[in-house]
Amino acid sequence: MEKATFGAGCFWGVEAAFRHVDGVADTVVGYLGGSTERPTYDDVCSDGTGHAEVVEVTFDPAKVSFAQLLDVFWQIHDPTTPGRQGPDVGSQYRSAIFTHSDEQEATARASLATAQASGRFSRLIVTEISPAATFWRAEDYHQRYLERRGMASCHI
Repeated sequence: MEKATFGAGCFWGVEAAFRHVDGVADTVVGYLGGSTERPTYDDVCSDGTGHAEVVEVTFDPAKVSFAQLLDVFWQIHDPTTPGRQGPDVGSQYRSAIFTHSDEQEATARASLATAQASGRFSRLIVTEISPAATFWRAEDYHQRYLERRGMASCHI
């Protein structure tokens, strides 16, 4: 099993999208990319911690590749809007790929270049690509939030 970590707006909808991918064994929502230790949802929503709302995806690379997960990532959000996804505004909603290896970083950079060249996006992709640091698990009530409420997706 391997891990991949993505920020693509509100983590509830991002988690729901990845949970439906064959080969994904688990998802956990949390916070990554900031400077505050043990941030809470309220801390992150203040837009002062530097963290992004993210989904840590555990996947079986024999069933789904990191490149295929990146394809899902590009499809589920607008990577051209800095600090915004739909009605959600703030750096915590930024588009980000947090890599867990040099190979993931190279694959992510190549995938971004392909996505930009595809013509699908009329503006410059602003997705942050950086090494994964400390992942802070979000509060329990955020885990599988939409699934537990019988909702298939949110606005993303």
